[in-house]
Amino acid sequence: MARAVALLSGGLDSTLSVLLMLRQGIEVTAVTFLTHFGCDAGDTSSCSKDPSLNAVKFGFEVKLCHLADKFIDIVKNPRYGHGRNMNPCIDCRILMLREAKELMSLTGADFIVTGEVLGQRPMSQRRETFPLIDREAGALGYVLRPLSARLLKPTVPEMKGTVNRDKLYAMSGRSRKPQMALAAELGLTDYPNPAGGCLLTEPNYSHRLSELLSENPEPTVNDLHLLRVGRHFRLKSGAKAIVGRNEAENSRLQSLLNKDDYLMGVEDFGSPLTILRGGLRGDASEEDIMTAASICARYSDARHLPAAVVNVMKDNAVFYLNAGPADGGLIESLRIEKRNKTVLPIKAL
Repeated sequence: MARAVALLSGGLDSTLSVLLMLRQGIEVTAVTFLTHFGCDAGDTSSCSKDPSLNAVKFGFEVKLCHLADKFIDIVKNPRYGHGRNMNPCIDCRILMLREAKELMSLTGADFIVTGEVLGQRPMSQRRETFPLIDREAGALGYVLRPLSARLLKPTVPEMKGTVNRDKLYAMSGRSRKPQMALAAELGLTDYPNPAGGCLLTEPNYSHRLSELLSENPEPTVNDLHLLRVGRHFRLKSGAKAIVGRNEAENSRLQSLLNKDDYLMGVEDFGSPLTILRGGLRGDASEEDIMTAASICARYSDARHLPAAVVNVMKDNAVFYLNAGPADGGLIESLRIEKRNKTVLPIKAL
């Protein structure tokens, strides 16, 4: 029996591609790649879909592979550049296909399958880009894209007759209607709505990541996860304050607290939790602590008072500060947030 390794995100396109192979009697081992910027083994909030759900229903195997530092390296310095934000899409696909090729060798598979659709994504899913990616991954001729295969040159498994090209598709563009029709035909009913699962395509997260890397070229995994939560402020010393926006974010901040961090909240008022994390030069200064306390007060229910009592905890020791809520000017000058450029109207002559 012919075998294939399939890249499976859990989304509609990749799942359909696996089912098309199964329909042709090909044994499939699917691999879901995890990164710190999308699906994560400990936090599936940004995943398209749990890939194992349809694997059980349709009868194929799923393996998980965390790309870890390999992926962080290409985010910092992608050979083929970033997309509109911090997404290194071409380098990302090359890395995933290289890993898939290794799995192909280990499992004795004949080729690789992906759910890519011609023209769906502007950077990596173009006719001239597919061969570049496959060649750089060392898999030229062995990457089958079943949803668009009849618009592309035949691959080795098609030319050998391992895969029946006539039973593949010629989809292109961003519309998902053809895929949804195919899903109904194949009995696939449980799939997510189209959405970007990669945080690197999100402008605000990308801005925060770029700012973090400029301050600290070697961030920890904890630093990366913290970028997903709250409002972020870079203090003059290089220290950083992160303020929760709701109860769920307060809980998440507590789970990401390091032993050297300060945790703050306003006494006797509804309050966000605030983490103060020292910069590369070491622990936060007294000025940093007062600034972070004033930012915390600014977002609490005590924001209209002249001052509020802020409790500050570090390594199980607690002390209290009287802090006036930060004014709007300070908030704007320190907040790490992508701002749209304002285009001023041209006055008529």
